[in-house]
Amino acid sequence: MTTTTGATAPSVVSGTTDIPKSSSNTSMTSSTGSTLAGNFQTFLTLLTTQLQNQNPLDPLDTNQFTQQLVQFAGVEQQLKTNDSLAQLVSLQQTTQATQALGFVGKTAVVDGTTATMKNSSATWHLNVPTSSNVEISIANSAGQTVFTGKYTAGVGSDIPFTWNGQGNDGTQWPDGKYTITATGKDVANNNVGISAQVQGTVSSVDLTQSPPLLTIDGASYTLSQVKSIIATSSN
Repeated sequence: MTTTTGATAPSVVSGTTDIPKSSSNTSMTSSTGSTLAGNFQTFLTLLTTQLQNQNPLDPLDTNQFTQQLVQFAGVEQQLKTNDSLAQLVSLQQTTQATQALGFVGKTAVVDGTTATMKNSSATWHLNVPTSSNVEISIANSAGQTVFTGKYTAGVGSDIPFTWNGQGNDGTQWPDGKYTITATGKDVANNNVGISAQVQGTVSSVDLTQSPPLLTIDGASYTLSQVKSIIATSSN
């Protein structure tokens, strides 16, 4: 590429008689710290109470009742699993926030077509999958086309294109945001998809969003859009 200049358990029912609230509800409330799946004594208490309150004329099969308790224990375990997953999601979000904060002040390369021209210079990095004849069009923040050009580009995932702010008629456009559009044709005149990337300094991070948003040259990007971080040379 050339550089141009121009995201409560149900109560257990046995036969025709309900379990007294004083026995079953007390055992199943979270305030006691006991759980069906984690306390065998609770299981035995519920089973004994169930047997004591059965209708002698229509008793509930013990195996059937045991199966009910096992099902309740399974539901309880599922609820605990959901809580654990929620904690993992929270930890992941915290990790993302910590990682995002580490980007502040650094130069990041992100997918995008809008770059900020400073001191009459704006640079984009083009991804050209095959050798192509590339047509470039640049528009200002108002959508007005200010520059067009045709170039020959070889294969490359990071081909810089720098524009000096001059229009085709020689007009020097002021510093600001400019958007590039690049289209390509290979030697067989087939269309070639060309994507662009821009780079800029991460000025801030919005932690109220999930995932966090990085502000780069006034535009917002997610962590997944960051392709690379460029080291800042030190004196």
